[in-house]
Amino acid sequence: MIIQSVRLLKLSFIAFAAMMLVGCASIYVDNATKEISSAQFKLPEPKHPVMLVFEFQTKGVANAKATDYLKTRVLDQVKGSGIFSEVSLTPVPENRVLSITLNNVPLTDDAFAKGFVTGLTFGLAGSTASDGYICTARYLGGNTQAAIEKQARHAIHVTMGAKGAPANATKAANGDEAVTSMTRQIISNVLNDLSHDASFQ
Repeated sequence: MIIQSVRLLKLSFIAFAAMMLVGCASIYVDNATKEISSAQFKLPEPKHPVMLVFEFQTKGVANAKATDYLKTRVLDQVKGSGIFSEVSLTPVPENRVLSITLNNVPLTDDAFAKGFVTGLTFGLAGSTASDGYICTARYLGGNTQAAIEKQARHAIHVTMGAKGAPANATKAANGDEAVTSMTRQIISNVLNDLSHDASFQ
């Protein structure tokens, strides 16, 4: 189950290879990025319909399987946010578009790791690998408004063998739970930031 989930969602090559060799792994969702309840979102008045465009990427390259796996969950979450009158996968009046990109980047790549906020668990010794996730939400609210862009970061950690749990992380039952929890949490953050932006309407 874990290996299949990680293969499907293309977690980092290091984590996957280690899991294949050891055959036993524990998966943890970092606690630095917490889920924000939709009750904390600021609701616009009036609300408007929006077209949702979602894409999952692996190191900036489109990952169709992972996109298909998560698209319905993301659609339901945006609908449940309450900040739009309607959420559609097709064009809506006034051409309002919410584009959400979730990019999976291995934290072993210095170029990506340097951009992550303090608090995410880096530098774990031994057989531990971490994957980073960058969520970018871009909202174009009509024909004349400038786009609003919000971004949040998250991480999933995989430990192999007898290594202990990483600090500041919550153990997931399997890869599916880890990825869906991470997705829900990180998207709640960009939606919250979007709703509180003074230009959002």
